[in-house]
Amino acid sequence: MTAAPSVRAPGPTGDSAGAINNPVLPGFHPDPSILRVGTDYYLATSTFEWLPGVTLHHSRDLVHWRSLGGVLDQDRLVELTGRPDSGGVWAPCLSYTDGEFHLVYSDVTNLSGAFKDVRNQVITAPTPQGPWSDPVPFPSHGFDPSLFHDDGPGGDGRSWALWMEWDHRPGRHPFGGILLQEWDRTARRVTGPVHRIFTGTGLAHTEGPHLYHRDGRYYLVTAEGGTGWNHAVTVARAPRPEGPYETDPAGPLLTSAGDADHPLQKAGHGSLVATPAGEWFLAHLVARPLTPRGACVMGRETAIQRIEWTPDGWPRLADAPGEDPAAPRTTVPGPALPPAPFPDPPARDDFDAPDLGPLWSTLRRHPAPDWLSLTERPGHLRLRGAQSLGSTHHQSLVARRQQSPVLTFTTAMSAEPRSPLQMSGLVHYYNSTLWHYLHLTWDEELGRVLRLGVCDRGAYREPCAPLPVGDGPLELRLTVRGERALFSVRQVRQDGQDGQEGQDGWQPVGPELDTSPLSDENATQGDPDTGHFRTWGFTGAFIGLCAQDLTGAAAPADFDWTEYRADTLPGAAAQ
Repeated sequence: MTAAPSVRAPGPTGDSAGAINNPVLPGFHPDPSILRVGTDYYLATSTFEWLPGVTLHHSRDLVHWRSLGGVLDQDRLVELTGRPDSGGVWAPCLSYTDGEFHLVYSDVTNLSGAFKDVRNQVITAPTPQGPWSDPVPFPSHGFDPSLFHDDGPGGDGRSWALWMEWDHRPGRHPFGGILLQEWDRTARRVTGPVHRIFTGTGLAHTEGPHLYHRDGRYYLVTAEGGTGWNHAVTVARAPRPEGPYETDPAGPLLTSAGDADHPLQKAGHGSLVATPAGEWFLAHLVARPLTPRGACVMGRETAIQRIEWTPDGWPRLADAPGEDPAAPRTTVPGPALPPAPFPDPPARDDFDAPDLGPLWSTLRRHPAPDWLSLTERPGHLRLRGAQSLGSTHHQSLVARRQQSPVLTFTTAMSAEPRSPLQMSGLVHYYNSTLWHYLHLTWDEELGRVLRLGVCDRGAYREPCAPLPVGDGPLELRLTVRGERALFSVRQVRQDGQDGQEGQDGWQPVGPELDTSPLSDENATQGDPDTGHFRTWGFTGAFIGLCAQDLTGAAAPADFDWTEYRADTLPGAAAQ
């Protein structure tokens, strides 16, 4: 990224892109790494156990964003079979130099207890769409890897690798500090000594390092306080990359820790970007609980703040609200750039394309003809039944993020189960131990039935009796209203119409369900003081289509279409 001149960032004048409404990436889009290349802006976010790994978004004005889908879309780039819940792909860093995009990412294979087993890797490509090179190793005794290329004004052209070091030893804080080592771009490896450049502040849990060069100083932006209610962005600076670093005496650049009622909670894990005109912005993580400090069902999302610089060279949130200058804003003046909107993605997917669209994700395995097809039955998504929803290996599940607290998701499906071990349907999914599942299956006495399954931390129950449905296709619906959700069913009309107009014929299945267990807060169990946890919750709720066949016969289920309707603006804060 080209460094901006040492001037206060101007406010939008003349041609303005309009207001930035936060979060700009609603739903599960955590750990943002923002990058400008020319007049294009890119945001890379974590995907954990979901594929394709590392979601990319593109903008030309920082206001309007479109999904480019995922980068890690082949086994040679990442293979996630067996990864634990909230393991997999963590905290990517996207950078650009020498005409190539560089993507650094963690692949976490174990995160329970005192240890984190991590494989950090680097890939490169001439464009964000690829083709991406085979991965090469990056230092892996910690996570949140980052690359900094000192090729702006006053830089020496060298590149530097950064990462946080994990310390498992009893009596030590597990977040051992930020390490730095020179990166040889030609040889694609680290070289020279390792420098421990920052051990953090009293907020501790120092992670997520990003390095910038501005006006003769090097600025280290880190996440601190843990990725929960005390999350924050801390800034330190030094005369050279190796240090020594001084921390901003004003405290965190960004945090919502002091206001339990703020609509944007958990604010932290940020990265900086400058426009060609010298306007600076911070992309960062937030979450919107359904109630004050309650469940964050949509997971951790991405927001953007405007930055200005003090006369003595420290970044600050511009026009910070209220008495807390570090509190995030829900609405931010956009840059002085021409508006560049993209078409809204269609609410309905008829599965007419040969590949899944960029809003869809699969769980732990890439799409392959042995379990997923968009051509075997044209105009349908065919899923072949695999392992149960409790598996961390081979599931047949295609899902999209929940991006609004109020929504309706509908699908039409056909399947012919002949065993109670064959199931398919509509799932509201957080992880392998937290889900609500309306599924078509077989009952020895009743024939084809719908069952409603609820799994909370691995404890399975069915809150209502099986519902006989007879033969033929079905429409299934999930209606979410904040903390409440209701599944319902409708028989496909005999005239061949799918009944999208009106509500005639919809029958509730089971009671209203509590959505709050499908959240980071319910998934995380452990000791926040030591950082040693049994389970983590780093993702967010998905709504998806799935099929299981525990007989091993891989019985198919066909989905004709889906429709996702958000009943509030996607960027509106949860109330």
